[in-house]
Amino acid sequence: MANQMHTKGGALVLVLNLLLLTQSQTEAKLLTRCQLAKELLRHDFPRSYLSNWVCLVESESGRSTSKSMQLPNQSVSYGLFQINSKNWCRKGRRGGICNIKCEEFLNDEISDDSRCAMQIFNRHGFQAWPGWMSKCRGRTLPDVSRC
Repeated sequence: MANQMHTKGGALVLVLNLLLLTQSQTEAKLLTRCQLAKELLRHDFPRSYLSNWVCLVESESGRSTSKSMQLPNQSVSYGLFQINSKNWCRKGRRGGICNIKCEEFLNDEISDDSRCAMQIFNRHGFQAWPGWMSKCRGRTLPDVSRC
């Protein structure tokens, strides 16, 4: 009887782990370069800046929709574009200049990320992103012409 309970308990843990793994896979994506380029175009990013946006995302998040990173100033950057909680969003509630919960930037639906990134760009240009400044500005940009 105890062995039967142990086996059932182990099966339950296995099923729960599989459910959690499946859930995390549907909520976050690691995009290829071409998938990213196509998604950006689908969300109305201008083709003329597409290589800059791809370089920015690659340098900021490694094309992962689920990346979050705590910074020394205690703010956190979220998602593909590494949008920061200091000004642009609020953790746990809607707020910031983009009027959104920061956690919304961690799923694989990038419409809200794209809108906020464009707001940031319209105010500050690519210079708002340290990754673009250090790895893209004045350098050879990714070739997305065959995407």
